[in-house]
Amino acid sequence: MQEWESKQPLVADLDATWHLIGHLQSNKVRRAAYLFRRIDSVDDLALAKKLDAAAAAEGKNLPILIEVHLGDESTKSGVSEKDFPALAEGVAPFAHLDLVGLMTIPPFSDDPESARPFFRNLRELRDDAVRRIGRGLPVLSTGMSHDFEVAIEEGATIVRVGTAIFGPR
Repeated sequence: MQEWESKQPLVADLDATWHLIGHLQSNKVRRAAYLFRRIDSVDDLALAKKLDAAAAAEGKNLPILIEVHLGDESTKSGVSEKDFPALAEGVAPFAHLDLVGLMTIPPFSDDPESARPFFRNLRELRDDAVRRIGRGLPVLSTGMSHDFEVAIEEGATIVRVGTAIFGPR
């Protein structure tokens, strides 16, 4: 949030849709609901409840993605694969949140093929969730500059290629 708030004035004149990717602290939910068109990193039910209330206060319906943590990296956030079904079922009925899909960031490797099992697993989790909650989840956000082609082959509908466009941070 702090990074975005410092950079937002630099791009305020762009006709763009801004999504929040990254861990969202519960004390910043209200600001996030105001600033962003979609939150791509919902990872627990308490956070979702706060987002639903914040979206209601803003008078808007806020699309969200559930971030699923599929690797063993302690530096990444997201709901565990085991806890994902309950979160999807818990979030689906909220009046001001629109669950539209899933997001993951697999462990980094120079070999794009090493990410394939994570991309496939996310797609399979999404397909199972669609059956469980009885509605479509059209968005699979996964893949970055170094592995986006494999991600697309495995069903990604959104890839994040900022490094390829802007260079390393």
